[in-house]
Amino acid sequence: MANKYRVESDLLGELQVPADAYYGVQTQRAINNYKISGKRMCDYPDFVVAIAYVKLAAIQANNKLGVINATITKAVEQACKEIIAGKMHQDFPTDMMQGGAGTSVNMNANEVIANRALEIMKHKRGEYKYCSPNDHINCAQSTNDAYPTALHLTIVMMNKKLIESLKALIASFKKKAKEFDKIIKMGRTQLQDAVPMTLGQEFKAFANSLEEEIENIEYAKKKLYAINMGGTAIGTGINATPGFTELCCKLIAKLTGEPFYAAKDLVAATPDTAPYVGYSGALKRLAVKLSKVCNDLRLMASGPRCGLGEINLPPKAPGSSIMPGKVNPVIPEVTNQVCFKVIGNDTAVAFAAEAGQLQLNVMEPVIIECITESITWMTNVMNTLRIECVDGITANKEHCMEMVKNSIGIVTALNPYIGYKASTKIAKEAQQTGRSVYDIVIEQKIMTKAKLDEALNPKNMLSARDYK
Repeated sequence: MANKYRVESDLLGELQVPADAYYGVQTQRAINNYKISGKRMCDYPDFVVAIAYVKLAAIQANNKLGVINATITKAVEQACKEIIAGKMHQDFPTDMMQGGAGTSVNMNANEVIANRALEIMKHKRGEYKYCSPNDHINCAQSTNDAYPTALHLTIVMMNKKLIESLKALIASFKKKAKEFDKIIKMGRTQLQDAVPMTLGQEFKAFANSLEEEIENIEYAKKKLYAINMGGTAIGTGINATPGFTELCCKLIAKLTGEPFYAAKDLVAATPDTAPYVGYSGALKRLAVKLSKVCNDLRLMASGPRCGLGEINLPPKAPGSSIMPGKVNPVIPEVTNQVCFKVIGNDTAVAFAAEAGQLQLNVMEPVIIECITESITWMTNVMNTLRIECVDGITANKEHCMEMVKNSIGIVTALNPYIGYKASTKIAKEAQQTGRSVYDIVIEQKIMTKAKLDEALNPKNMLSARDYK
């Protein structure tokens, strides 16, 4: 364009907008006002696509209800579909952190779609008398229903990649469980020797524990399908045509392939952020479990000479600028840190949800910023943990067995034969003298060698058995 800027106006007056921008005056004010997080709406493509779906459903519903004519509808449909296809995302530059309960995001979408529709209809950008961001693109809507509806859809869309990443990580742990199925090691409780188990059982437990979180996350996701679209400002539906809510919600479901439906009470649903709290809580629960798994991996790989040394993690970087030869468990470490961030984000979501007042919760921007960040980071770090760590873990089989043989913990297996008190006495003597449980039992003729060999065979201690 020949001119560098065009001038648009709103409630606060005139403002220059880049001539080649599809966004308009209210988006420009948001750019000027919110230099906060450095994370823009366009950094989350699913968010941009989600709000385009909402606007597409709205224009189609308004057309079917006779509110918007076919010419404008056709142009707006094309503009929305282009955004869904990945175009014009750079024109969604608003900071994820903002005031106004998401009004800047909503108007950003309204302006981009309106200006692209104007262009399709052979008008100039900013000639809003032919297609208005407010009167046409935002028809029968408010930020207070369009924005949260887009947030719900964003999370549902992003959840797919999260679950794919989680399933792949679980599969990796299951594969290692089979690989390590016959490797016997000592189990530990409270960081003390407990009883034998296999390394395969330990890795299978990692997989099964994480697998439970798929169902929990999917359950939380289902609560997002209820939307308040058509409730407009506070849920009463002011300025919307009768029938708009049901029709628009059905269209959103049809367009996205997800079972969205109108909440039964739009006044209740408009300020209600409980679905976000539930979903964020599910992410936190996954983060807590994943962090525990990484703690275990770091402990099991500790050493290489002075730690547990049961497994080897793939070396990924020199571990010290001063200690030659040191290699650190950097992938589990970064996973731990991501989990801490997700747990912290959940706390922010809880505070923001609690801050709702009367008919609206204005804190939704920080809620979506936290949840989208948590999903993104968790998806990425689970892929990283799988590819850069779990897939390449190896076991120190002989070392694991040697620790079992030298452990005092195997005395537990004698309880069914000689009783707890006698077993305790043997354990104490073994600990004080440094001798093995095996030698003490034989020397004191507490059990025959054959019976003792059977009792202390690590393979016989891996599951329940009949002692009759």
